[in-house]
Amino acid sequence: MLTVASSAVAMFRWWQSRQDQFGGCAGLGDPHESMTPRETTTTKIVCRLRAKFNAILIAVATAPPKRFSGGGYWEAMHGDMTGWFEVRVDGPRRHHYRLYCLLDYDAAERAKPMLVVITGLDKPFRTKLSEADYKDVRELGIEYRSRNPRSLL
Repeated sequence: MLTVASSAVAMFRWWQSRQDQFGGCAGLGDPHESMTPRETTTTKIVCRLRAKFNAILIAVATAPPKRFSGGGYWEAMHGDMTGWFEVRVDGPRRHHYRLYCLLDYDAAERAKPMLVVITGLDKPFRTKLSEADYKDVRELGIEYRSRNPRSLL
């Protein structure tokens, strides 16, 4: 069993950066403000994606380390991204959303390994992320691992 570290904060920041594109999640705004039908629809979509990410991360964290099969939602990466894991969720019009995670076995003062969400990216259907995108993800991982005890939010 893993400890889920910073996943809620990382996802919140990632979703918060997309507020202009997708709107918020129900219950996070002023309850007295009325929403347009479009805002209501996008709120439901964002909540559905967030719930799916949470369900996947919880399933991975509660499975024995390195034993979760993934079913296409949790994938080990290869090449320059060996050691990284990608959580895959598709949104409206098959837009792809990804969370990039590490399994941290070396964190000081932690009895159990941690599942750490480092960042999230998105891309249109049938496109690839650039090598620069993956480089940025790896750099964030290097920054995370450079401190021990870890910087956890």
